Amino acid sequence: MALELRSTIKSDGTLEIMLAEVPIPEPKDNQVVVRIEATPVNPSDLGLLFGAADMTTAKFSGAADSPVVTADVPAGLMKSMAGRLDQSLPVGNEAAGVVVKAGNSDLAQALMGKTVSIIGGAMYSQYRAVRVDQCLEMPEGVTPGEAASWFVNPMTAQGMVETMRMEDHTALVHTAAASNLGQMLNKLCIADGVDLVNIVRKPAQADLLKGMGAKYVCDTSSADFMDELTEALVATGATIAFDAIGGGRLAGQILTAMEAAANRTATEYSRYGSTTYKQVYIYGGLDRGPTEFNRAFGMIWGLGGWLLTPFLQKAGGEVINRLRQRVAAEIKTTFASSYTNEVSLAEMLTPEAIAVYGKQATGEKFLINPGKDS
Repeated sequence: MALELRSTIKSDGTLEIMLAEVPIPEPKDNQVVVRIEATPVNPSDLGLLFGAADMTTAKFSGAADSPVVTADVPAGLMKSMAGRLDQSLPVGNEAAGVVVKAGNSDLAQALMGKTVSIIGGAMYSQYRAVRVDQCLEMPEGVTPGEAASWFVNPMTAQGMVETMRMEDHTALVHTAAASNLGQMLNKLCIADGVDLVNIVRKPAQADLLKGMGAKYVCDTSSADFMDELTEALVATGATIAFDAIGGGRLAGQILTAMEAAANRTATEYSRYGSTTYKQVYIYGGLDRGPTEFNRAFGMIWGLGGWLLTPFLQKAGGEVINRLRQRVAAEIKTTFASSYTNEVSLAEMLTPEAIAVYGKQATGEKFLINPGKDS
């Protein structure tokens, strides 16, 4: 038997997270079984892990090696959880480990004993059966810890640059830019010669990115933030932004600054604003409040949502394969991730751990080693 982390939203309005014992899977013909040795805690994992629960109400019980976490779900948010009520759901988007069993197909057999990165959900587990096409074989010398964060952040960073090119923009803006994803995007843009405007909220985050070679960094805590952002947009010509914040005023401020930058080169006045198309994509929800606009950016603009999976479906197999192979080739450089804590499955459910990774704070990224003793 093996351990797997499960999350349930119950009809009585409570969240329950626990470790379940499950059989070690057997592979089908075109599958492999991976002994998972590293899986990251991403913001995208927390939505399934916690649901709409208020984690300030969390209670902790059970033994050290079989902890149980419960929390209350506010009554007003229970409707949003209707699709998952009373279902024990496995958690975790991506992982890396070693193939310990393989199906009969040649492709599956070729991966036997190899270190692979995998996707497909249920990665907060000790063993996982996945199809061959859900695996990315890593070069020799790459450890599971180095390969664990191979999909969500690296493919998202590349997807943003690909979207910029597909939609005929030439430079881009990114918020929450000191995150692991932001650091990857910064390295990627430097390598590819793409101008990137990084938006952060603290001077220390600005210093971090500048130390990594970032040329344009704007700090929202600065009294001159809007002027500094406008100047960076004038210098780069960036007209597309990817916003991890979601709520609040920032998306509107970016559009306003893009309009001001476009008007610097306008040859005549237009009551409808500039003719330059400006686009902001919201791809995260660090601020769950309303998105606020002060319509000071003309009429030629767009606001939409952006997610990695729909982008990949639109991009097609040839693009996906190219992006995956670049991740494998540059997993120790452009797409390297750093972690502040390595925990077992049981340690992930301690009050101390949840208090840290639940904040989704820059510089506090957790790596789970499902085989680690608590």
